[in-house]
Amino acid sequence: MVCQKIIATGIIIAALTVAGFAFSGSAPEQNSEESEMPVKGDVIMPAKASRPGCEELDRCYIPSTVTVESGKQVIWVNEDSAFHSVTSGLYDEPTDLFDSGHLDPSESFAFEFKESGTYDYFCTLHPWMEGQVMVG
Repeated sequence: MVCQKIIATGIIIAALTVAGFAFSGSAPEQNSEESEMPVKGDVIMPAKASRPGCEELDRCYIPSTVTVESGKQVIWVNEDSAFHSVTSGLYDEPTDLFDSGHLDPSESFAFEFKESGTYDYFCTLHPWMEGQVMVG
């Protein structure tokens, strides 16, 4: 009976070791090449932006207005748990300058603004989400 418990315990320890866990209970080390660094964005789509009301606090895109020099790109990052988009124009009047398509959570979209001007954008899924890029 004692011998069976020792063998069973040895099998469990061996299985945990093969799975990458030390017997101390610590998690396996992650390969730094496999782990992805989060994308730093100029504009963030924060948690809960998919719910109406973020526009009341001007927090649907953070910041809602960004200023860049001509020839620079703007990077938007979706930090929400919902899908979003970054589409040029206004909800009732989209333009065809840029469109991210649907961005999954943690995905990003970048666009280079080559000409000076003011560019409105919105989320096709959440019409209350609006922002603006001012290019100098």
